[in-house]
Parts: sequence; structure tokens; C-alpha cells
Amino acid sequence: MKNPVIGFIGLGLMGGNMAECLQNNGYDLVVMGRNRKAVAATTERGATEVTTPKELAEASDIVMLCVTTSEVVESLIYGDDGILAGIKEGAVVIDFGTSIPESTRKIGADLAAKGAGMIDAPLGRTPAHAKDGLLNIMAAGDEETYAKIKPVLDVLGENVFYLGDLGAGHVTKLINNFMGMTTVCTMSQAFAVAQRAGVDGQQLFDIMSAGPSNSPFMQFCKKYAVDGVSDLGFSIANANKDIGYFVEMLNNMGTRAEIAEGTASNLSAALEAGMGDGNVPEIFDLFLKMDA
Repeated sequence: MKNPVIGFIGLGLMGGNMAECLQNNGYDLVVMGRNRKAVAATTERGATEVTTPKELAEASDIVMLCVTTSEVVESLIYGDDGILAGIKEGAVVIDFGTSIPESTRKIGADLAAKGAGMIDAPLGRTPAHAKDGLLNIMAAGDEETYAKIKPVLDVLGENVFYLGDLGAGHVTKLINNFMGMTTVCTMSQAFAVAQRAGVDGQQLFDIMSAGPSNSPFMQFCKKYAVDGVSDLGFSIANANKDIGYFVEMLNNMGTRAEIAEGTASNLSAALEAGMGDGNVPEIFDLFLKMDA
């Protein structure tokens, strides 16, 4: 695509910085959203605001979604004034969120029936990386469609990985988050067990970090459990959603993962305890108080 108009929905911390990055690189944006401050920031830089996903799709060559759940994605696609009702032939929808692969494939098929393409492209790294175009992007979908929008992904990402058929990006992201969040829960519980048993947390960290268990996740867990600093930047609510999606994905595949189910149970308990807004290592507090 040459000089595509980009429609962007989801101007949160990550999406807002991605939109700014695109505008700083000369792309024209059409936007919508409930975050008035974020919308205003894009329009002050020259974006056009619309009020419905249909209007946005009608005005865009590429539609980018950076929203929270598969349910939100589906509501934007299938609503009465949804993207599917306004999508142009030859346009491409990119879902940057963490979604259920089965839902992604269904949306892709429905878009294809209207002559439009879809790429799932979940993200790694932080909003600060987004502003500077340094994200990790896990992209999947039809190879010709991917090639068409690759130059735009290269603006947003330092590392852009092509993973094959539609849905593979979301599968990969869910696997990644399953491993990461299970590791954080495991390590947080290890520090909680140590404290309950009277073992010094700093000493435990010194011992564990001297071996192969050492990792950035261990550093985050130690910072909270031992130093009282919470800076992972990923909430228990988000982790709970992603692990739930991982379990659902496995159910759709006709299998299960008991380890993931255990992580999901712990995260759900933390959510029910009112800890959803906290960073994932704060689940240490739940483990510290947990009774048999």
C-alpha cells in the first residue's frame, strides 16, 4: 500500500503511543475512542475523529485494533455500525491485542468474504517502546496480505516476526504469556513460602539467582516480595484474562494443561480478592495469607 490511511481504535497507553509513532512517521489517521484526552492528542496532530467503527472502516485502508479482549474485537467487527459493515475491498484489519485464535480465524473468514484481509499481530514490550517504534510484533495471516502491510509494521516494531497462517500470532502470544505468568506466580509463591517458613527472602533470591532459575521475572518477583517495589507493569486482571484465553484455546484444541489451570485458579482468586489492578508479582500477598 502506498500512503495508506490508517484507522485506529484503542488509544490506551499502548495504542495511544502507537498512534503517535505512526503520525510522527507521516501517516494519516482516522480515530475513535472513549478516552477523550487520547483522541484529542491525535486530532491535534492532524487525525480525523469519527463516531462509529463503520465510519472508520469506510475511511481507512488499514484498520488497527489495540483493545482489551476478543469480546471487544467482535463487538467492533460485528456491531450494527461495525467494521464489517463499512470495510473496503482490499483493506486490511490488524488486531494488535491478545485474542482467542478461534475468534480471530472466524473474523478473518468473514472479512475475506467481503474482499478484505486480516492480520493478527500481538505485541511485546512496553508503551515506551511503542512511542519509539521499537515493539516486538508477532504477525500472522495470508502472506500476500502481510507483505502489503509490512512497511507499516516496520514503523511500529523493531522486531517483526511472521508466523504463518492467521491465528498463529495469537497462539504464540498466549503461549508466551502462559509461560511468563506461570513463572511469576510460581516465583511469587516461592517467596511467600520462604517468608512463612522463616527463610530470609534476600538469601533465597541470592541462592536461586546463582543458578539457572535466574531470569528477569525472578527479578520482578524479588523486587516486590523482598524490596516492596512493584514495577512489572502488567496487571493481575490482564494476566487472568490471558491465561483464561490460553485454557480456552486448549479446550478448543481438544486438550488441557493442568499447570495453566492452576495459574488461572490463582489469578482468579487474586482478582476476587480485589487485586486486579495490581501488578502480577503482587500475587505474593495472596500466597502469603493463603490458608489450606
